[in-house]
Amino acid sequence: MANTSEISSDGGTLDPALRDLTQPLIDHAEGQLFLNEAFKIIVEEVLRKGTDAKEKVCEWREPDSLALLLDLQLRDTGESQDRLLQRVRDVAKYSIKTSHPHFFNQQFGGVDYHSLAGRFLTEALNTNLFTYEVAPVFVLIETEVLKALRQLVGWTDGDGIFCPGGSTSNMYAMNLARYKLFPEVKTKGLWALPRLAIFSSPGSHYSVKKGASYLGFGSDSVISVKVDDGGRMIPEDLDEKIELAKSQGIVPLLVSCTSGTTVLGSFDPLDRIADVCDKHQLWMHVDAAWGGSVLFSKQHRHLMKGIERAKSVSWNPHKMLLAGLQCSAFLLQDTTNLLKRCHCANASYLFQQDKFYDVNLDIGDKSVQCSRKVDCLKLWLMWKAVGSAGLEQRVDKAFIHVRYLLEQMKKRDGFQLVSTPEFVNVCFWFIPPSLRGQEGNADYQDRLAKVAPVIKERMMKEGTMMVGYQPLGDIQNFFRVTVFSPHISHKDMDFFLDEIERLGNCL
Repeated sequence: MANTSEISSDGGTLDPALRDLTQPLIDHAEGQLFLNEAFKIIVEEVLRKGTDAKEKVCEWREPDSLALLLDLQLRDTGESQDRLLQRVRDVAKYSIKTSHPHFFNQQFGGVDYHSLAGRFLTEALNTNLFTYEVAPVFVLIETEVLKALRQLVGWTDGDGIFCPGGSTSNMYAMNLARYKLFPEVKTKGLWALPRLAIFSSPGSHYSVKKGASYLGFGSDSVISVKVDDGGRMIPEDLDEKIELAKSQGIVPLLVSCTSGTTVLGSFDPLDRIADVCDKHQLWMHVDAAWGGSVLFSKQHRHLMKGIERAKSVSWNPHKMLLAGLQCSAFLLQDTTNLLKRCHCANASYLFQQDKFYDVNLDIGDKSVQCSRKVDCLKLWLMWKAVGSAGLEQRVDKAFIHVRYLLEQMKKRDGFQLVSTPEFVNVCFWFIPPSLRGQEGNADYQDRLAKVAPVIKERMMKEGTMMVGYQPLGDIQNFFRVTVFSPHISHKDMDFFLDEIERLGNCL
């Protein structure tokens, strides 16, 4: 507890030095009372108001003003319970309400209450998912959830682990591919290795380049493969780039495909890319952090045709499925214990080989981490609650909303698509009346680029809505709305379009 000392006559806390340190410092009864009161605030401010379309998505404050309001300074003495509960209210009030039906800003949002219960339970139990002796329930749950996810990919067997985000999962793929081809890298390092190459598209997640830099490949080792008009990797260009790399004495290592690119939501043609990878004997990794959840849908899983031919897959159920941050699975087709062989350090104080149970249940050495949060329970409990059929409905509902949004955009002036959506990313410009018909003017693109940032500023300062914008290559700023929360309705889609018009028509 933050404040467990006795209260002095003036209402402050007694000097900690006056406490009897031979006695417990935490009063469970007092702590549980505080927790109950804090939980009431969370339910009211975050879960009731934070999901109410009539409430604000955010209470915007400038950084200096917000810091002053929150009174961030840490002091020598603790505060009263009432003051701490006000802190809880303030944090809830001034934080972004990501479960709000008008939060379209990121590829996460909404709330699943069964998953949230799993998150609360995980935090309360506060264990580390590295050995069966300290996390018996969660070792078994993680094993079962990973097995179920692999089956959706199309693998009857394999391996995997939950990682702290899709970026880490992508880095795992690079590290494993390198270790499989050059196992001596684990002990001897990079000095004896040839120059290696990783292939990805311009639309791939930035973690591919970041991972290449972090793992010692160097960001220049990531070779960009051309994409078609829909942002999908062109297999023929991939084949040419691999041949070119070989001719330069470079060893091609891995192709990082994407199922659901961050901006456009594009799906690379996995089957055709797999043919190229088979031809050159390359590791095929699929970053399906965003798009992987289409595998639940019989109607839409065709977008990932050929996924079963991948060596590894990244998948973030905290995105489209609402499992809650963070929930990121790294799935592996390998059955040779490659994950553990690559990452293990055999720490004898944790992974003793003479334990009284099956030591294969001590899964911690598969990870580059020691401390690892339990991220499987939230997904398992949610999946138990709604079943695969319920998760399929969430995916199908998202596509229905996208179709509706596109139909409504066509009926209104000023909305222009960047590209036809393949997934649930809708990318568009809003062209205010002052710019309509001005496309031929020399300053048109520069003026158009300023529209989205101004609309974004206005919506945040008013607190009515949040949606992201960005440039892409030579394309000027445009909005990207991701439509996937099971909480939203057609009414919310109408509000979205109305609000863009209201905030932008006068520009």
